[in-house]
Amino acid sequence: MKYDDLRGWIDQVRALGQVRDVSGATWEEDIGRITEMFHHTDGAPAALFDDIPGYPHGHRILVNANATLQRLALTLGLDLDVDRRGLMDRFLELTEEGKAIPPVVVGPTDAPVFQNVATGGDVDVLTFPTPLWHPRDGGRYLGTGVSVVIKDPDSDWVNVGTYRVMIHDGRHVGLYISPGKHGKQFVDTYFERKQPCPVAIIPGPDPLLFVGSTVEVPYGVCEYDWVGGIRGEPYPVVNAPVTGLPVPAAAEIVLEGFLHHDRFLPEGPFGEWHGYYASGQRPEPVVEVSAVYHRDDPIMLGVPPNKPPWEPMRYREYLRSALLLRNLRQAGVPGVVDAQCFAVGGNRLFNVVSIQQKYAGHARQALHVAAQCHAGAYLGRIVVVVDDDVDITDLSDVIWAICTRSDPEEDMDIIRKVWSGPLDTAVHPDRKGLNSRLLVDATRPWAWRDRFPAAIGPDPETKRATRERWGHLLR
Repeated sequence: MKYDDLRGWIDQVRALGQVRDVSGATWEEDIGRITEMFHHTDGAPAALFDDIPGYPHGHRILVNANATLQRLALTLGLDLDVDRRGLMDRFLELTEEGKAIPPVVVGPTDAPVFQNVATGGDVDVLTFPTPLWHPRDGGRYLGTGVSVVIKDPDSDWVNVGTYRVMIHDGRHVGLYISPGKHGKQFVDTYFERKQPCPVAIIPGPDPLLFVGSTVEVPYGVCEYDWVGGIRGEPYPVVNAPVTGLPVPAAAEIVLEGFLHHDRFLPEGPFGEWHGYYASGQRPEPVVEVSAVYHRDDPIMLGVPPNKPPWEPMRYREYLRSALLLRNLRQAGVPGVVDAQCFAVGGNRLFNVVSIQQKYAGHARQALHVAAQCHAGAYLGRIVVVVDDDVDITDLSDVIWAICTRSDPEEDMDIIRKVWSGPLDTAVHPDRKGLNSRLLVDATRPWAWRDRFPAAIGPDPETKRATRERWGHLLR
């Protein structure tokens, strides 16, 4: 099922019967509450809000887009009946090194995003029905399902990342980027030089570009190239008139402008991905919006954080798990069977790896690499390694292994002073930036593995085969 933009994606999902149209929900309260309900209902459809009080018919918001395996498969261009491991393996194939395809630059007349243009005094970002996503948010967040374009000042590397965007007024929005992120590194370089930083904000990207802006794309690789590799063809972009930054030609909405090293306003609080209003309110850089472009009847992509699991946690449970699997293998760890970044831990706080043990110390090697590789390093908490007879997609099976195969004194390690950030709820407010990790070896002890009791029950592959053949009995 092929699509070219967010509208085409919605059409395909509607054909599957997985879009619910919602009319008359208010931006002040209803949209946030309904979205939270959808996020926390397994198998919930996507929801498309229209006729939002105070806004014209056709100014819409889509939520819960990639929250199921089938819709994620559609987004990635895969067979809709693909299973978990099939999706992970195919995703890794499509994103192998050397698969990236640079975008194609089209002219303004071939870019639907320029159907409506506002510049100078005509700019008003309140044109769009941005919700108050959570009751205690410090403002209305235009940037949740957003892709933000920032260019490295010293190279051609363009970063397309998801960073939160709060409306201050019709011409100014706040931009918060967590420390260490690629976009933050670029902004810091501009600010150190006291140079304005060009920014393009896309509150209406297609679902695949949004996925690309939320996962760990390799250092130095542009997300447009990464998306092109998955699609097998160049991604169409157009150069934004004010900043010159490449933006999707078929984006629903684009804002462009500049950040300045000496212009900050209070930003936040905001309900974040781990389920807390964690970062409070503090001064953050402000984008002076120079121009706004949007298609007729624009669609905003809404992906507000909620208590895990919420939409990105559901799809990143597949994609970040695949990336962690790749990182472990690239680091030379042998015998790695599977990886799982649990949605309940925000795909960061509780990660599990299964291995076929091959030598003394193998489990500890896998633990430390999983805790510090690119896919696992930022704001983690607990990493577990288990034997390959444990179904790491089953939280009960993982906890069983921890309870029966790990002795706290012998099998649990702590590493300290590792990469965290302002959103870490467990770190004292005055000591944000670093945290510690608990590493749990829940494998059979190598030294006496032959004397360890045999486990009852089927292995993960047998469980999957049984459910495939006999799962209808549970329905």
